[in-house]
Amino acid sequence: MMNVEPVELDGKTAIAIEVKLPKTTLLVVTTDKGYIMCGALDVALLNERLSDRQIIAARATGVKTIGELLDAPLESVTHTAEEMGIFAGMTGRDAVLKMM
Repeated sequence: MMNVEPVELDGKTAIAIEVKLPKTTLLVVTTDKGYIMCGALDVALLNERLSDRQIIAARATGVKTIGELLDAPLESVTHTAEEMGIFAGMTGRDAVLKMM
């Protein structure tokens, strides 16, 4: 099952995507510039093999809901996200706001 919903943050709208898979759930909050995702995101792949795409993305681990993804400290971020002022340790919510 897949669920897509708007998420309002400081008067702006991001999109939350939840994909229920066997034994796991993929969680994403996306904007037109970048996204945050649960532990399934491979930040190293984005930084190394897909670096030419300059993807703005960040990962939070141990989250089970969109709310937890927004509230959790980021575990890792892409190099391009760092250039925007998004860093490991900041909350997913703060990262999404910088992506808007």
